[in-house]
Amino acid sequence: MILIFTIIFVSLIFLGIAFGINKKNAKYLLAGYNTMSKEQQEKFDIDGFLKFFKNYFLQVAIYSTIVFLVLLLFINPITAIIGYTLCIILPIPYLIIVGNRFNK
Repeated sequence: MILIFTIIFVSLIFLGIAFGINKKNAKYLLAGYNTMSKEQQEKFDIDGFLKFFKNYFLQVAIYSTIVFLVLLLFINPITAIIGYTLCIILPIPYLIIVGNRFNK
């Protein structure tokens, strides 16, 4: 039961990130963007990036939870944890590669 609550808690954190970061607080909360000079920030497509960022974290939160629950129900807890972890780790290069495209 603790395992399920932990997964739900982490998914809520991902949802909080998705909905919590916006254009007003991005200059404080987004790593990399907050260290850019004013000129670099003006060149960066923050609106497009935030749309992508929100979608990314929503999908990671939803799909990783679904994968975890399906694996937990049909296989076993260890496989569910491994599948959940992979669902979180494997898309990170995608976030980095696509995220860099918003830098003009």
